Amino acid sequence: MLRHEVAVLRRTQPKPRWDWADRAVLAALIRLLPHRPVTPGTVLRWHRRLIVRKRTHLQRMGRPPVGTEIVTLIERLATENTTCGYQRIRGELLKLGHRVSSSTIRRVLTSLGLPPAPQRQTDTTWRQFLRTQASTMLAVDFFHVDCALMSRRLYCFFVIEVGSRTVHILGGTAHPDGPWTTQQARNLLMDLGDLAADFQFLVCDGAGQSTASFDAVPAEAGITAIKIPPRAPRANTYAERFVRTARTEVTDRMRIFGERHLRTVLAEYERHFNGRLPHRSCGLQRPRPDHPVADLTKGRIKRRAVLDGLINEYERAA
Repeated sequence: MLRHEVAVLRRTQPKPRWDWADRAVLAALIRLLPHRPVTPGTVLRWHRRLIVRKRTHLQRMGRPPVGTEIVTLIERLATENTTCGYQRIRGELLKLGHRVSSSTIRRVLTSLGLPPAPQRQTDTTWRQFLRTQASTMLAVDFFHVDCALMSRRLYCFFVIEVGSRTVHILGGTAHPDGPWTTQQARNLLMDLGDLAADFQFLVCDGAGQSTASFDAVPAEAGITAIKIPPRAPRANTYAERFVRTARTEVTDRMRIFGERHLRTVLAEYERHFNGRLPHRSCGLQRPRPDHPVADLTKGRIKRRAVLDGLINEYERAA
């Protein structure tokens, strides 16, 4: 009868659930109880679970995750150095105090969609070529000016030293043919003198003025003429930027009456551009300063008008 009652109770009542307080009491009094409701294996299992719950540190499997700062730095090194492989990037990171394995670098670059070094290395772009060869480069170009009288168009021929941003305005004419351009190239080499040996490349467009005789003149001084692609003004970006500056500051703000007037105006502007105008690309310095450093003990500042007040220059009074 008792067995049958127990069976009925088991069918009607749910299985009792032990909480951690009950388990702790039973585990402490297990030796004193005449009848043990649980087995020793159950008590040991309770003990292991209690130890795991009380551990303060987390169990992590595998390598620790790579931080966002490291991922950004790996992407920057791989993008800015297309020839660097995983070992080279790892070495650069070690110099910066970050210890990262080559497999981690490979995994990061793969997730970013960046291929290995041989595939990242592409042909040198014009921008990279201009930057790396700036100190040994000359850039030539034309820009036109429409005269106020007789509706005549004049073409100004200039050369800019890419490294120092020094400009040489060679002249202006209404008929810039091949012989005239060749003569201006000879005048440029005479003006440069011994400085011509510091240059190796001459960037120019492929217009009709750039004839074989024109290319032969700088070649005699060891300067190679490089033709830019057609309709690609960015390949000669430094010369194009000077054209914009000259137009904005001078030719678009005054009327030019003829070749003589144009030569006078551009000669004055060349002196101002090379000797007094601060350039952002040169750290706000002048290409060839023609004035000594200002004496800070003298407080009065005076203004000097250039081109009848079209441009202003400032210096400390003597």
